[in-house]
Amino acid sequence: MKRSGAWLTRYALENIGVTHTFGIPGEHNSEIYQQLEESDLITPCLVTHEASAAYMADAVSRTTDSIGTLMIVPASGITNAASGIGEAYLAGTPMLIITGGVDRAEKHYFQRQDIDHQALLAPITKDTFLIEHHSDIVTTIFEAYNTAISGEPGPVFVEIPINLQSSIEETGELPTCNTSQKEDQQNISDTIDDQGINQAAEILLKAENPCIFVGWGAKNVYKQLQSLASLLAAPVATTLQGLSVFPGSHPLHTGMGFGPCSVPAAQNAFEQCDCLLAIATRFSETSTGNFGIQPPENLIHMDINPEVFDTNYPASIKLQGDATVLVNALLAKITALQPTPRNNEELVKKIAADKHGYLSQWRKHKTDRVNPANFFTALKKQLPTNALVACDDGNHTMLAAELLPINQVAGFISPSDFNAAGFCVPATNALKLAHPGKTVIGIVGDGAMLMSGMEAITASKYQLGVIYFLFNDGELAQVAQTQDSAFQHTCTKLGDADWIAFSQAVGCEYVGLEDDDQIQTALDTAFQLTLENKPVLVDVHIDYSKHTAFMEGVLKTKYKRSGTGTKARYLARALTRKLIGG
Repeated sequence: MKRSGAWLTRYALENIGVTHTFGIPGEHNSEIYQQLEESDLITPCLVTHEASAAYMADAVSRTTDSIGTLMIVPASGITNAASGIGEAYLAGTPMLIITGGVDRAEKHYFQRQDIDHQALLAPITKDTFLIEHHSDIVTTIFEAYNTAISGEPGPVFVEIPINLQSSIEETGELPTCNTSQKEDQQNISDTIDDQGINQAAEILLKAENPCIFVGWGAKNVYKQLQSLASLLAAPVATTLQGLSVFPGSHPLHTGMGFGPCSVPAAQNAFEQCDCLLAIATRFSETSTGNFGIQPPENLIHMDINPEVFDTNYPASIKLQGDATVLVNALLAKITALQPTPRNNEELVKKIAADKHGYLSQWRKHKTDRVNPANFFTALKKQLPTNALVACDDGNHTMLAAELLPINQVAGFISPSDFNAAGFCVPATNALKLAHPGKTVIGIVGDGAMLMSGMEAITASKYQLGVIYFLFNDGELAQVAQTQDSAFQHTCTKLGDADWIAFSQAVGCEYVGLEDDDQIQTALDTAFQLTLENKPVLVDVHIDYSKHTAFMEGVLKTKYKRSGTGTKARYLARALTRKLIGG
């Protein structure tokens, strides 16, 4: 049978289980969009900007079994999406990026979009493909998909020239894609380091104060992690992305990170750590609080990417492989050696007391605006256990990490070390599209909202009952707090935005929240409006005057590493604030 290249593209995407594509149609991909409109399995979602398309694809991949897929135009479409692609690359998120390309059958020089897209995207993708023959479309997309989900996941790029999309040729019997993540993990298990697992188990059991540090890549073994922590009586800290890998309600969960940039529960629980089991973390800047942590000599590091070993901190035992395989193997070995959990009563009491004390400290903070602790306490009571939360890049993210326990596996997503501000609003939309039966909220700063807030009109178009909690202080708060330690604020004040008018313009319901007395009423109103399948913007007049534990730790870490002149400037600035303010 004869089929067009655009039809083959649709066939391949349906075959690998794509449910949504995100992007903007144009001259170089209209043939594919026409096919997607006719698909019963794929919904092509129109966005306002290609960066948003990438963030939406990222959210789908992080929280479903379907791969997030971009369908964008070449050239500017690619550069617009690059921030989201880079975010997925650093976060280890599988993503399929498909673009049209110039007509390569006709040799027209200096075509306006004839640039080397492969070279452009090579640094932020696992692989790139330029399809040159009609017969290669299906198999190339299958190969791109398998590359994206195998090993350490990541984004993969495929360019399909416009002449191939429109050409109609005999296809014969079409292949099907039968490679899966499960099969890939099985291949990894064939090469598991049994000796390393045995050594790790023995060291952990000999340690007096073993601790666990876990990242997003361990989300598929969250139950096994709880069993492992209980057997070892080990406190568990997570990376920022790993917050929803280990339930916040678990008595051994201490919070995000450990060391000087963490909350008291983590600092105290990890203070005497003599053996650290690190799972699916690269010890990057955010998770280590600007590299302020000091792991013990006995560091057991598990990761799917061997290049992360010894990069930032030396490991005594390095175990390369998928966390699902490695954690199961380690748990089986430890259970065989010590089937009865250690007594953790005192540790659990201390963690609970530290968490209570930290929250109480926040709630005592007096303000005429909205106290973050009071807001998150009320929000926690309102959210179902399986709610999904998206954050952006900023001070609000660290507040959520410290004050909002997450109990749903993969229930919290935010930008990683790529710091892709503008992530939250489109990611929130995608979470609701992919999980229509769940409560979905976004927490976003006003700076990030100004970057991608127009995507709220997409939520209105698709009738998505989501809530954007806009933390509004008129400033780039996290940058301002960092600057405040050494010099006057520079370029952090935002323009005055009329968020009521904005909400009306993009089809959002607006709810104002100016102080603590209005918190419960605002929450009740917002959640009720979502039942009508309306997006809601809650304008939270947040108080950022109190620093998070993360920010306090970062500032102290930077101060310790600074030269004499910089330290003198910090001290002079602090003295000025104390004497005259400002």
